[in-house]
Amino acid sequence: MRRRTVLGAAVASAGLLSACGTGGRDEGHPTLDFLSLAWQAESVAANKALVAEWNRSRPAVRVRYVQGSWSTVHDQLLTSFAGDTAPDIIHDEANDLTDFGHGGDLADLSDLLPADLRARIPAASWDTARFRGGLYGVPFLQEPRVLIADRARLSGAGITLPTAEQPWTWDEFEEAAKELTRHGKGRESRYGVVWAMKEPVNQTVNMAVTTGGRVIHREDDRTRVRFDAADSAVAELIRRQVRDERTAPASGLGMGGGDTLPGFFAGRYAMVPLGFSYRQQVSQQAPEGFDWVTLPLPVGRGAPDGGHAQGVSPQTVSVSRACRHKEAAVAFLAFLTRTASLTRLARGDWLLPTGTASLRDPSLNTEKDGWRTGTRVAAHLVASPALGARGYPEWKDKVATPALQQYYSGAIGLDALRTKLVRDGNRVFDRYRD
Repeated sequence: MRRRTVLGAAVASAGLLSACGTGGRDEGHPTLDFLSLAWQAESVAANKALVAEWNRSRPAVRVRYVQGSWSTVHDQLLTSFAGDTAPDIIHDEANDLTDFGHGGDLADLSDLLPADLRARIPAASWDTARFRGGLYGVPFLQEPRVLIADRARLSGAGITLPTAEQPWTWDEFEEAAKELTRHGKGRESRYGVVWAMKEPVNQTVNMAVTTGGRVIHREDDRTRVRFDAADSAVAELIRRQVRDERTAPASGLGMGGGDTLPGFFAGRYAMVPLGFSYRQQVSQQAPEGFDWVTLPLPVGRGAPDGGHAQGVSPQTVSVSRACRHKEAAVAFLAFLTRTASLTRLARGDWLLPTGTASLRDPSLNTEKDGWRTGTRVAAHLVASPALGARGYPEWKDKVATPALQQYYSGAIGLDALRTKLVRDGNRVFDRYRD
């Protein structure tokens, strides 16, 4: 799940920590601090409205909304857990739960969740917050990767659009990118696709699932890195498109997702693989009359689930282990993730809910803005291979990011990449063994 900075609502570390506690009292009532990382205006409003509704209907235990920021939450939580000032209820991302769960900072929710909450979220989503036999969060919003495409460019080239039921294979995607590429002088070139690879690791790991790979494997209770053919297939395709076929510009390798949009709107790129929530920026920023469409990610031949599966790291809500009112905190989690609430929160963030009934809501199944494509893709989302792997942040930052950047740019080949990821990566993960 891509993290974004809260706009106009970020709080400094000291302000956050002073506002947080573990089940304090407010006007004679127990008060639970809810750290929210909602950042879009509609999402912030929805979260605050749900807190207000809870406080009106359940005055015995109050919830206090605390605004946080994706850009600083990890360090703030480290500090607050160490100082026993952590919020009672914590909005975060599944990728961030591993170290806090292993460190004993989060409550194991396995025996605390009510049956109706368990039932409305499918097992594949619960797996994203489960490790070492414990359950450390409620996954509630999720973001697959999709292709956002210039419909006019594709139609003009005579290319039949894929659907969630009949997606392209990666081979077909590669051929389509060739059909859509026209080389000229400088910025006159028109590319079939642009790969935004400023942060390449999570993308590479999660898209490897589409070809039956994982990159991060669990073997005999150990985390091991492998980069065999199934693990490397999509990475090899990206490099071919940039270095050999020239259907993707090398300049994209240093871009973040939003950096690609001006070139997309200008017709320089026909397709952009992006997280699902980027549809909001496209909808708001596209020139008048620009005809865009959301397409499913391609699939790998012979992969499990027909190659439809891809790894995700959902947004989660957790309870601090030090919270003195865990049952009340869990009751608020159940309230926050009711079907109607999940639907509202998903619309506010342009993400997908995890709840099965919420995914069927008519407002999330319209053709407009690609919602229907997303809800069809949601049935195939699985836990990112990175989840539960202690040491993953260090491997990602110190080993995998520089190695993949070198590989995609052509500075090193596949054998050298495999050596760096596997040999150096396993040394990192060995230090985190229990």
